[in-house]
Amino acid sequence: MNRIRVKNDGNKISIAIQGDFTFDLNREFRETYQSCPAGAQFEIDLRQSDYMDSAGLGMLLQLRDYAGGDSARVTITGANETIRSVLEVANFHKLFTIR
Repeated sequence: MNRIRVKNDGNKISIAIQGDFTFDLNREFRETYQSCPAGAQFEIDLRQSDYMDSAGLGMLLQLRDYAGGDSARVTITGANETIRSVLEVANFHKLFTIR
């Protein structure tokens, strides 16, 4: 079952995660963003994700590095209250745009 969906509208690449954002998605997530141009603008859509663990945080950091590090344009959207809390505790609001 494909739990990651990708859409490229020409301006940004949207990666939607379905289900838990955990280590189980590591390979598929990495292969997904690495198939896109390095330095692209990314949106990670978490509307259909209920849970994220430390592996999910690590995967977001790896994507950020791939997308340009400090100059990366990565937006996280649709996170529920639980995931937002995880992102906030990890200070990800300093590294990513969270909407």
